Amino acid sequence: MDWLMGKSKTKPNGKKPPAEEKKQYLEAEFTKVRVVDFDLKELVMLPREIDLNEWLASNTTTFFNLINLQYSTISEFCTGDTCQAMTACNTIYYWYDERGKKTKCTAPQYVDFVMSLVQKLVTDDDIFPTKYGKEFPNAFESLVKKICRYLFHVLAHLFWAHFKETVALDLQGHLNTLYAHFIVFVREFNLVDPKETCIMDDLSEILCAPAPPAPAAPSSPTSAPSPSSHNHVTER
Repeated sequence: MDWLMGKSKTKPNGKKPPAEEKKQYLEAEFTKVRVVDFDLKELVMLPREIDLNEWLASNTTTFFNLINLQYSTISEFCTGDTCQAMTACNTIYYWYDERGKKTKCTAPQYVDFVMSLVQKLVTDDDIFPTKYGKEFPNAFESLVKKICRYLFHVLAHLFWAHFKETVALDLQGHLNTLYAHFIVFVREFNLVDPKETCIMDDLSEILCAPAPPAPAAPSSPTSAPSPSSHNHVTER
């Protein structure tokens, strides 16, 4: 698998050296591909007749299912050998268990932890109630934020490590649209700290534009990450 990252002397956790200079997912021929072209901002806005928690629950569950499905399309390429750490851009994600213990794991292990945890939460009727009249717990919003943060990690890894395979499957339009929809949603309700999502801001600003951008010339050197950003690895 080719790592979609800029040249770097840093190779944490035994990762292979990058094979491409550019972030392929930022190239205009790929960012212009979507499966819808309507305003996502209108799609995520809270309808007047709907309770906020109901809206958050419905959308969070939908995003979980869609991101899980999107990951399944490339899961055979995401292995302990190809993805020895859960990476995205210059960030390595570590898993923290219920006791706060930090665990280094491969990307497929991390994604499995995420999906297992979220599946457990969204199917718990005490947390995501489905019966009429049952109240949402006081900690519901904080749990939604936790879920969205983890789902962002999976989306970021898909772009960073598996965009080549996604293009080979002709699924980049689905991934682009899913990512844009998710980012617009979490921004609308302040569900993920911007410090968490900033590693993908270059992509977010392109995909979350009100309308798909017109074909453009290749990115100028000024749009590329600085060399220092390549050499700095963040651990989360």
